[in-house]
Amino acid sequence: MRLLILDAGHCLNLALARVAHRRSDTELVIEPGLSVSAEQLRELAPDAVIIPPLAGPMDIEPAAVIAHGEGVDVCLAACRETATPLVWCVSDQLYQDGFDAPIDEHVIPAPRDESLRRLIAIGDRIRSGHPHHLIVRLGPLFALEGGHAWLGGLIDSLMVGDVVRAAQDVIFCPSSADAVAMALVGMLHQLNCGSDAWGAYHLAGTEPVSAYTFASMVRTQLATRLEGLGEQPRLGEVKALKHHHDQPLRRVLNCRRVLEAFGVHQRPWRLEVGRMLDVWIQARTPAREEDDARP
Repeated sequence: MRLLILDAGHCLNLALARVAHRRSDTELVIEPGLSVSAEQLRELAPDAVIIPPLAGPMDIEPAAVIAHGEGVDVCLAACRETATPLVWCVSDQLYQDGFDAPIDEHVIPAPRDESLRRLIAIGDRIRSGHPHHLIVRLGPLFALEGGHAWLGGLIDSLMVGDVVRAAQDVIFCPSSADAVAMALVGMLHQLNCGSDAWGAYHLAGTEPVSAYTFASMVRTQLATRLEGLGEQPRLGEVKALKHHHDQPLRRVLNCRRVLEAFGVHQRPWRLEVGRMLDVWIQARTPAREEDDARP
């Protein structure tokens, strides 16, 4: 199976590359930009095109959100012309106001923000005009490296002693980029082998949590690992922010449909964070030993 991945350097794309490297049945072609032409698709003949999510669309300039949407529109036109399946990953922030209960896949976001509504309109065009599509809604992605990796930047800030400010009253389900990559490849292989389970799916980690609690847990686990190596780290503090004074805003994705259709289980984000911290420590230790050995 050949996959065309757009937006090179995105943390999800790096995770997809790691998955493909471990498999002999998956080939990746990675393009630096966000758009692709019908001519390129005819030449490359991919089994699907994957667009990684725009991270934090509520927190960036509307112009960047609009530019992302324009790129998706160009890609959609090329995929429709060549009958190429399209996978578009989107942020849970499209559910701008959240829901009290877990959000099912059939619930289409209805944000108030104009630039976010443009993304919803693109999703409507994908659903109505391109049957072979996956719209995959994700919780906040985290990884050690790549664009929008979150966890890697959080570790860097803590290590240099910076204060990390994170919302205490926005509840979501963080998504490991590695877990999402493995799920996407597995889903596309099933679809490529004859499954007809196209449509919209939710994919996120288990256990709803706030950004503040997530960052605090990372800090605690990082300190424990460094102290185990005999270090006395002076990590930055995590400070709580409050944006919703009446009650927390919840964006908890119900991922039942992806389990029923593809057998994909949610990965516990705590286990994924622990694994990534172990990887970070292992990569850091040889470099530190080399520095200590220098005269």
